[in-house]
Amino acid sequence: MEKVKSKIKTGTKVKMTPSEAIVETLVAEGVTHINGILGSAFMDMLDLLPTAGIRFIGVRHEQSAAHMADAYTRISGVAGVVIGQNGPGITNMVTSVAAAYQAHTPMVVISPSAGTPTIGWDGFQECDQVSVFKAITKETVRVTHPSRVADCLRTAFRIAYAERGPVLFDIPRDYFYGELEDQILEPHQYRVDARGCGAPESLERAVQLLIEAKNPVIISGRGTVDSDGIDAVKAIAEYLTAPVAVSYMHNDAFPANHPLAVGPIGYMGSKAAMRTLAKADVVLAIGTRLSVFGTLPCYDIDYFPKTAKIIQIDINPRNIARTHPIEVGIIGDARAASEEIMKRLREIAPNRKEDRDRLLEVANEKQAWEQELIDLAMVEGNPINPRRALLELTKVLPENAIVTTDIGNVSSTANAYLKFNEGRKHIAALTFGNTGFAYPAALGAKIARPDCPVVAIVGDGAWGMSLHEVSTAVEEKIPVVACVFNNGAWCAEKKNQVDFYNSRFVGADIDNPDFAEVARAMGAVGIRVEKADELGAVIQEAIESNKPTVIDIQVDGTQLAPPFRKDALRMPVRLLEKYAHLDYRNW
Repeated sequence: MEKVKSKIKTGTKVKMTPSEAIVETLVAEGVTHINGILGSAFMDMLDLLPTAGIRFIGVRHEQSAAHMADAYTRISGVAGVVIGQNGPGITNMVTSVAAAYQAHTPMVVISPSAGTPTIGWDGFQECDQVSVFKAITKETVRVTHPSRVADCLRTAFRIAYAERGPVLFDIPRDYFYGELEDQILEPHQYRVDARGCGAPESLERAVQLLIEAKNPVIISGRGTVDSDGIDAVKAIAEYLTAPVAVSYMHNDAFPANHPLAVGPIGYMGSKAAMRTLAKADVVLAIGTRLSVFGTLPCYDIDYFPKTAKIIQIDINPRNIARTHPIEVGIIGDARAASEEIMKRLREIAPNRKEDRDRLLEVANEKQAWEQELIDLAMVEGNPINPRRALLELTKVLPENAIVTTDIGNVSSTANAYLKFNEGRKHIAALTFGNTGFAYPAALGAKIARPDCPVVAIVGDGAWGMSLHEVSTAVEEKIPVVACVFNNGAWCAEKKNQVDFYNSRFVGADIDNPDFAEVARAMGAVGIRVEKADELGAVIQEAIESNKPTVIDIQVDGTQLAPPFRKDALRMPVRLLEKYAHLDYRNW
């Protein structure tokens, strides 16, 4: 598709239609594609996209559109854009927009709504979309007049970037038509991307704490990745000889091959990270909100330190001390703040020596954990131990591979096995925890980085919610590899029924088709694997083929990870006689 450059000069008002004003604003914002399903509500705008050089990617379900945009933004740094028909098309995006909101991902949802002459008549596909999305977006921007479309769209992008989250741009469907006089601005004229490093007094206090710390530990999070701040974090770590853990499901926030890297905290993370963090006297949390779920005890290790002094850096003041009491809060960009801290550390003590004992301690913790992971993976499974499948997968992943992970028993266990040495390589479902994320996210990631292999790790339950997008991958020629871990059940919940309900399974088992055969019927490559020693070669060949591929991996449904939330469940007590046999005291 050849992009036709806009001939509208900045600052010059010209006559155009509202549809043209919207599309020209998208062009100015660097938007290269929009995900969604076509609808009559925005067809006038849709007609302009090919000439404008904006690719329309038609998905099979609108939920997938926003998951694609979420991953695209995390990889590229450019806010994704999605659109759908008013009413059900837009409400189909609720789950994926909520996920992007929890993930702090900038996104613009173009939301056509009922036409102004019929609002309130409960007409065909009418819905108060603004009310529906108010709690799961940073802002709902309502176009109040056709002449305001460009201004309102600029506002949507400004807030999406400034507050790091999705924004709803709601426009009555009749407002795409007509005539207006306006100018198209460049993004620098209405939004600022550069962020500061934080208040000087906070930085000074933080540096003093770090200089005096005996066992400083760094937690590097999403903000480090988004700000391209990994090198700055690395400099602080090396100066202090401070081990670096990464926050929950952000395994790409620090190079795994660095001598000070200890791996991820949070559910199914690294015991090396948890044991190291437990000993900290000062914690430098960079670009992380320190989420409750991401800092809960795991493996029966209550690792998050209770007495350590916490220095928290976050771009959003709402996240400072939101979940854990802090000693110092720094409101600023993760990279800018880290660079300023490093500069001040060197000014105070330019010749600080490396702590070799600490390096050795980190190496020993990592070695012990790595061996434990291998030992757990090499336990025989029927047919394949899911951990063994994860281990074989990680052995063949190219250095530049991007991996997307879903939510579920196997997907979450992947947290322990996945290692990255660059940022923008791990795209996970995060704390909203919805299934069906990984595959559409993989499509979005591949669009952002067509030069990188992209692999999705998906359980069979989540695959049932996203396999329809194989048709999208085939149609749009997006060559991602889906590794479907097929254990015939919703195994995260099945584990709860094992531990708390005496293995009484209700709704847990799934009777799956042959996913490889289904993939072939949809035009993709489909491969079924039942032997662990064959898996690595199959995945490697799939990556090298550069074709949409689905690998149906048959894994043992009895080899399960611990429950997500032991604290959220209780042993069942039954008071009515007819249910007495279900009471745990009668087992």
